[in-house]
Amino acid sequence: MNLLRYPLIKTLLKNRWPQFTIMLVALAGFLLAVLSGLFGTPVGSRNFGIVFVWIAWWAILMLVAVPFLGRGWCSICPIPAPGEWLQRGKLLGPGEFNHRGHGENQKKGSVFSVVKPLNRRWPKRFRNIWLQNGTFLLVALFSAVILTQPRVTAIVLAAFLFAAVGISLIFERRAFCRYLCPVGGFIGLYSQLAPVEVRVVDTAVCASHVEKTCYTGSVNGYGCPWDVFPPGMVKNTYCGTCMECLRTCPHDNIAINIRPFGADLSVERNRKLDEAYKAFIMLGAAAVYSTVLLGPWGALKLAAYSVGGLPWLAYAASFLTFILLALPGLFWLTVWAGKKISGSALPVKESFVAQSYALVPLGLAAWAAFSLSFVFANFSYVLAALSDPLGWGWDLIGTAGVTWTPWLAGLTPFLQVGVLVGGFIWAAVTSRKIAAEKADSAQAVKLSTPVIVFCLAFTLTLMGLLVA
Repeated sequence: MNLLRYPLIKTLLKNRWPQFTIMLVALAGFLLAVLSGLFGTPVGSRNFGIVFVWIAWWAILMLVAVPFLGRGWCSICPIPAPGEWLQRGKLLGPGEFNHRGHGENQKKGSVFSVVKPLNRRWPKRFRNIWLQNGTFLLVALFSAVILTQPRVTAIVLAAFLFAAVGISLIFERRAFCRYLCPVGGFIGLYSQLAPVEVRVVDTAVCASHVEKTCYTGSVNGYGCPWDVFPPGMVKNTYCGTCMECLRTCPHDNIAINIRPFGADLSVERNRKLDEAYKAFIMLGAAAVYSTVLLGPWGALKLAAYSVGGLPWLAYAASFLTFILLALPGLFWLTVWAGKKISGSALPVKESFVAQSYALVPLGLAAWAAFSLSFVFANFSYVLAALSDPLGWGWDLIGTAGVTWTPWLAGLTPFLQVGVLVGGFIWAAVTSRKIAAEKADSAQAVKLSTPVIVFCLAFTLTLMGLLVA
């Protein structure tokens, strides 16, 4: 179902003001989080930066935005906004100042007329998500202190902003978002599960359109900021849902479709090893976070917090070994076992990459269950932080005195079990479908059975860590 058949939705999405307004609000919240981290209370549970970034925003992202809207957050994310405004030379869209079109309407004397972006192409050898995998791992190694110390959170958020601005002034389009942003990496991976997609209606119309304004831009909008050619798009992974293609297509050939959940997992085209490793990184990180942050092992928790010391170095080495070697290695043996049992002629590497996509729903379920373990328990802190964002004794909306009250404490374990079981079933069905692409039904069962056992073992382990 194409949502653009409804005039109101189409008008709202084509108009820049709703998106721009939400982005401005998000940017204000982002800057407040940085300021509160630098100058506010060091008590994490009372600090706006900690509460709103790692409780409120994280809950919305993992439990609502990513599962249902895919990269919807990327369309209003404040981090690339300042750099993009400088890169484009304007705040809104082409024609904003003098209707002369793309890149030609800087006001004289403004900051836009002084800053001259280089607009270089991103290096071809790095046009993948390996660097993005690395930035996520880098953040993950320091997650124990980032999640609990306001000043560290502020420094990390500010680093993201400065990096995004710097990259925008050197490279064209949203290179930071596409190739470096650690948040964008896992949103892109899990956006394949979302029931919303941006696609062209008829590729034949695109083939006959010489200008290709959806990619190059026009007086109505910019060329795709994510460096994606819409007619060739078959997955959500790299589409930032920015709606520029909707604004620039002169033939009304862009659709915003509602589709079945997880439709992209059945797309054989463009399955790649870097995306496969992203699935392992995210799945492994969910398990490590559940163990370290929620488990009863004090020594492990202390090691994660002792950044720079020998215990932390041992923790970091174990973390990287588990995620980059042990988990993929075990999965490789699982896929190899399926090949031996089934007698399949499919190369192990090809099957390994393809079957890793079955871990995408399992990983999202793991992160959702992990998030449920602390979101409801700590969400009451949001009310106090709203009234006193810096912890300076303010009471802006009369809720500063609200005491900590866990929500849905008795229901949370049941929700976690339901989410994990649902993720396992989804992973099992996906594995079977992927195996059936290159094998008959009997062989597909044998190919996928070891992978399903792997997913079951991982699910039971997470249940033991989160629920038991």
